[in-house]
Amino acid sequence: MYMVTGHDASSFRFCLNNGVSVPALGLGTYKLSRELAYAPVRAALDCGYRHIDTASYYENEEAVGRAVRESGVPRDDIFITSKVWNTEQGYDGALKAFERSLERLKLQYLDLYLVHWPVTGKRLDTYRALERLYLDGRVRAIGVSNFATRHLQELFGACQVVPAVDQVEMSPFLFQKDLLEHCQARGVLVTAFSPLARGKALGDPLLAELGRKHGRSPAQVILRWCLQKGMAAIPRSSQIDHIRENSMIFDISLDRDDMARLDKLHSGLRTTTDPETYE
Repeated sequence: MYMVTGHDASSFRFCLNNGVSVPALGLGTYKLSRELAYAPVRAALDCGYRHIDTASYYENEEAVGRAVRESGVPRDDIFITSKVWNTEQGYDGALKAFERSLERLKLQYLDLYLVHWPVTGKRLDTYRALERLYLDGRVRAIGVSNFATRHLQELFGACQVVPAVDQVEMSPFLFQKDLLEHCQARGVLVTAFSPLARGKALGDPLLAELGRKHGRSPAQVILRWCLQKGMAAIPRSSQIDHIRENSMIFDISLDRDDMARLDKLHSGLRTTTDPETYE
């Protein structure tokens, strides 16, 4: 299993099932295409973030890599995730995609490499390529993204290396409790993308109430809920004030009643494709 330590964005971490630690709070960069990613990544690193999430599909790996290099933060202190896109999947395709990502990022290795979606007929061969990269020492950890429970069960039956992470959409409004428990029972860390539901429900009265109780914003309440559920979180923002605000969640604690009430906000609100559409 994994554990958390520390009291800020750089030191509050989860320990993955292979012993590698990952900062619990990261910056997502989806829809920050090309140069739009540079300033938010620099701002996040300046605010103490040490976990940056990108993907070949986002078309921003070059800007992310440049922001990392020009930040002055040692490379070994930063946890960088990228993903192999659907059109790149398959064993040989994934190996080539990894090399392209490294070239765009101008890095020698990745901290985490993920299968972006469970593409029918290709996901197992794609993951087999990731296993090779991991066993060859090219990446520190491997995992999947947008895998539902049945996709994970299929993978568990075929893999040599158990995935360290399943990155999925998760928020109080899309609380996939069964998937979370399935992953945690097998030592797979869930990383929540779109934890703020792209801002679609930040006006919920309960978030406002708990925000007043703890002296924090609705977004901070949600991110703290994620961490206390045992999930990493990678909210995306292009606004520096929001990036800074999102990092200020390590000196508060939601009580049991707060957490139970937040759990009940689940309404099935989804902001991206349902992975169950993949056979």
